[in-house]
Amino acid sequence: MLKYIKGHLENIDGVATYPMISLLIFFIFFTILFWWVFTASKAHIKEVSELPLEED
Repeated sequence: MLKYIKGHLENIDGVATYPMISLLIFFIFFTILFWWVFTASKAHIKEVSELPLEED
């Protein structure tokens, strides 16, 4: 199975760029998430954390 996939990937031009793009997207996403966690207001975090306890 791996030989089959590897054989097809070797025939694609520029296939080495896809892992770099994936890593870049991963890094950007978690950097933004990390920034949002540390800059979110405490009131917003408290409000969101109490949502499961509310009865409508």
